[in-house]
Amino acid sequence: MGTPEFPDLGKHCTVDYCKQIDFLPFTCDRCLQVFCLDHRSYMKHDCPKGNRGDVTVVVCPLCAKGVRLNPDEDPNITWEKHVNSDCDPSNYEKAVKKKKCPVPRCRELLTFSNTIKCRDCSIDHCLKHRFGPDHCCSGPKKPESSFSFMGFLSTNTKEPPASSSSSWASLFSRLGNDISQKLQFSSGSDGSSEKTQERNGKQNCGKVTVDVCPKCSRGFRDPKDLLKHIDKDHRGTSKA
Repeated sequence: MGTPEFPDLGKHCTVDYCKQIDFLPFTCDRCLQVFCLDHRSYMKHDCPKGNRGDVTVVVCPLCAKGVRLNPDEDPNITWEKHVNSDCDPSNYEKAVKKKKCPVPRCRELLTFSNTIKCRDCSIDHCLKHRFGPDHCCSGPKKPESSFSFMGFLSTNTKEPPASSSSSWASLFSRLGNDISQKLQFSSGSDGSSEKTQERNGKQNCGKVTVDVCPKCSRGFRDPKDLLKHIDKDHRGTSKA
């Protein structure tokens, strides 16, 4: 075997009827035997462990999932393990029934490379009907919000301020009532009125009533002073 210069170079083929010396031999990764170029495959040298690398997958008719068979295990045992643990019949329709384009009379299947989602209606369509006019796009959905902006404005709208004439009328009526009450208290001749005045004076002790001018916001303790101020500074009218 080999040459005089390299006596250990090359090996003989393991096949009995071959025994050919090969300087670049092949080692089988299953049976770990040495073979020549002609007998390097599993079938050529009848490798006893050649089928261990084969992958056999059986599709489950219940869930449409692939079940890989183990060469060192009985297929019936592998099948029972799948049915008892991994089998889900609800997945059958998802795997078998493929999604199609929703456009009427279009039978195009929506695959990974043939599916485009419309950015307006967010529905998947095929390449042929990817544009809005082609699939009669309804447009983007309007957001439904429970908050009504117009209702909020209508409920929170403040009442319009009273007119200047009505404010002046209310002011004069209030001043007239205050003057008439003071005149009644001052004109009282019996002792009951005096007692009432003393009692009211004690109750109102520490409290100061100020009347404010609606035009310039100036305050007056005496209503008479407020009337004089209106006649003098504002000429007794509500107009500016």
